[in-house]
Amino acid sequence: MSSQKMIALAGTALALAACLNGSAMAADLSPAYNDAPAFQWSGAYFGAHGGTAFTRMPNPFADRNGFDAGVQAGYNVQMGPAVLGAEVEGSYLGGAEHDVRGGKVKEKWRAAAKAKAGLSFDQTLVFGTGGVALTKFEKGDNLTDSSGWKTGYLVGAGIEQAFAGGLSAKVEYDYIRTPDVETTTALGTSKSTIASHELKAGVNYRF
Repeated sequence: MSSQKMIALAGTALALAACLNGSAMAADLSPAYNDAPAFQWSGAYFGAHGGTAFTRMPNPFADRNGFDAGVQAGYNVQMGPAVLGAEVEGSYLGGAEHDVRGGKVKEKWRAAAKAKAGLSFDQTLVFGTGGVALTKFEKGDNLTDSSGWKTGYLVGAGIEQAFAGGLSAKVEYDYIRTPDVETTTALGTSKSTIASHELKAGVNYRF
């Protein structure tokens, strides 16, 4: 092989090596793009809620119903897309009225301890809830006495949307059933099972 051909081949090889080395250096210098970390619902939170406490469907805004306002606090643990948690809440119910034998009884206050389970879709949480509810009843029309505080059970469901800064907003529906609510009227003393509904919106702060 002539010296001219050898020089030409060597030059071609050097040029190819330079191109490959330049591409590698460019790849090394290019910025690395990583996916943003998935949103986490784990941790403690507290917040407030407001809505309506009503006695029966379909109209939650009838005159017989009460304004619902209160506070809540809880803790969530996220495992993959599943979110488990516990929550306590207290609510003023505004005197939602229920028919009983010979008169009406009113709901004034409620405290609840609830377990929660849901599925996370990044910053959106769809959940169900259930637990124990303690409701304060007061006498209404034609009643001379009522039970006071009575224990029942609660089931419900809701959806919560998280935002920046640890804030989130939720909408929740709860059904509460309280057995053996004792009332006294001119007709005598009787016991009733009270079925209640709550529809509320709330905000939480996570920390």
